[in-house]
Amino acid sequence: MQLYGLKTCDTCRKALKLLPDATFVDVRAEGVPDDLLQAAQAEFGDKLLNTRSTTWRELGEAERAGDPLDLIRAHPTLMKRPLIRSGDALYLGWDKKTQAALGVGA
Repeated sequence: MQLYGLKTCDTCRKALKLLPDATFVDVRAEGVPDDLLQAAQAEFGDKLLNTRSTTWRELGEAERAGDPLDLIRAHPTLMKRPLIRSGDALYLGWDKKTQAALGVGA
């Protein structure tokens, strides 16, 4: 299981604490593999892009109108976090539904 997020993100830290066997990947330092980004966009669509982030608010309208995957590649902090890959399954965020699917509780 891989957990993609930011080491400074409280939500990612909570998830990692409850998923001790997960491998943490800091998207700011290592990025996200392109095949995973494409699979995540296919599964989650617009939800993959965190439009509430500070980075999003700092972008101009022209940049915001660009391809979401290109935006995440250029600004990894724009990805909603955490993105968790467990086998063939993908999970986005750390809500009760994700926690239940992974067999943990907050």
